[in-house]
Amino acid sequence: MARSKEFDSTLVLHKAMEVFGHYGYEGTSLQILLEGLGIARQSLYDTYGTKRDLFVKAVKHYINEKSFAVVAYLTQTPSVKEAISGIFAAIADTLKDEQRRKECLILYSAIDQVPHDPEIAELFEQDKVRLEQALYEALVRGQQRGEIGTNQDPRALARYFYHARYALTQAAKLTNDPLVIDQITAVTLTVLDKE
Repeated sequence: MARSKEFDSTLVLHKAMEVFGHYGYEGTSLQILLEGLGIARQSLYDTYGTKRDLFVKAVKHYINEKSFAVVAYLTQTPSVKEAISGIFAAIADTLKDEQRRKECLILYSAIDQVPHDPEIAELFEQDKVRLEQALYEALVRGQQRGEIGTNQDPRALARYFYHARYALTQAAKLTNDPLVIDQITAVTLTVLDKE
């Protein structure tokens, strides 16, 4: 009779995000990973494969979970301006929270792998297409409703907001000052102001 797993695989993925986010992919040794996950080496190999396999799974899980939430929020929030502001407020709140930002910073680690890892690069490319399209459709709605000025190209704005999310993650690696995160967020959102 096969032994049942003694751990929650989704919880382990979240712990992996924290570990990789904190140490980076290269800086995460197998020992650090096992200690952070609280599982045995054989359990890691049996369930996830190699360190790289787990990293890819954790990045994919994170990207899909966050992107699904962003797309849903954009489509369900009546005010497009409020939706985009809310998305950036949530990112800023996460990055200012010491515990939650560890998980969020896996993206910083993953971006470092994009030039060397086609599988990670493809995850980001798929995510970019999905989120830029969702942002574009929301911005077009906002312009049609008169919420957002029509003087800017909604496709260019969508690309800007997509990349601005990652710029905030970068800023969080460079500073622990929550005021900096708030200021960058506030300035980012000024592009939605009508002229």
